[in-house]
Amino acid sequence: MADNYLEKQYEQYQARKAAWEKAKQRRPQVKSAPKVEAPYQEVEAIDTLIGLAQETQLANHRRKELYTPASLYKGYRLGEPDSYADCYDNQVYQHYLKLGKSCKEVRETLARTLHDHAITHAMHDMLANYDERRIVGIMGGHGLLRTDEAYRQIVRISKRLTEMDFLLISGGGPGAMEATHLGAWMAGRTQEELDEALRTLEKAPSFNDREWLDTAFQVRERFPQEHYVSLGVPTWLYGHEPATPFATHIAKYFENALREDGLLTIAKGGLIYSPGSAGTLQEIFQEAVQNHYLSFGYASPMIFLGTEYWTEEMPIYRLLEHLMQKGKYKNLLLTLTDDEHRIVDTLERFAGEG
Repeated sequence: MADNYLEKQYEQYQARKAAWEKAKQRRPQVKSAPKVEAPYQEVEAIDTLIGLAQETQLANHRRKELYTPASLYKGYRLGEPDSYADCYDNQVYQHYLKLGKSCKEVRETLARTLHDHAITHAMHDMLANYDERRIVGIMGGHGLLRTDEAYRQIVRISKRLTEMDFLLISGGGPGAMEATHLGAWMAGRTQEELDEALRTLEKAPSFNDREWLDTAFQVRERFPQEHYVSLGVPTWLYGHEPATPFATHIAKYFENALREDGLLTIAKGGLIYSPGSAGTLQEIFQEAVQNHYLSFGYASPMIFLGTEYWTEEMPIYRLLEHLMQKGKYKNLLLTLTDDEHRIVDTLERFAGEG
């Protein structure tokens, strides 16, 4: 046995290597998987690879602008609710379901990724024209009916904020989200005109009602909007919930995680939480983390609309207060209220601090 330390180490290494080789020979032989040729090996042009589907070419990944209701619902015919089946949005959704929400086909996944990247780029191009402290989001349940008072309350808040040069954003679907964009769409209109619009929409209170989309287009046609805008950020993951046509600009994503994070990130002017369930709770805590760490340099208002709901039925507000007192959360700017004027004043004051 060698006396030198390094020689001993080398001898031990050789012994371990020999033992490993013997053990390797005793292991059962596993057949290696057949080599799979890359699907793009013979493709000369990248456009051939990243077409969503060669037979449909849906959801062009090279988009240079956001969707609009006209482009998303191309093929829908007013007065024919069943024509939704023919519109672009539904065709994309059916294609998405056919190939799978978690598709493993490389051409499809690459196309979806590039599509969402283009949407993000177009969205930030749009937002570059706005003061970031005047970009406000309203979160809430998709099941909120058009006949509910809470729906009207969101409409009034959104309408007032839009008239004060705030850009309103939401998840872009039905319920509280639609109320957000209806308010923005009716900005500059009288209370009488708003009441007329609501009466039209109340004919189909739920997005599950056959004429939900048709009544929305009726209101758009009756009260055209040429000055004020709003941004909806829906996803085909929840494609069974149609995107509201009251959002003048629509950033629709395939990847919901990207959409959720982006939605909360751009609402630097604050978030209003109307009553909601699982999705809204996720958004509350996700936003709380961003504010706690001052991820973007400052914290933004988190306004809870519905005192009884957020302290009794879903006592998240009490929990957040408790966690702040314990030091588990810091920097949260919390407001709990039923007062529409207080909400508007809080956001206006915050915007003026920038």
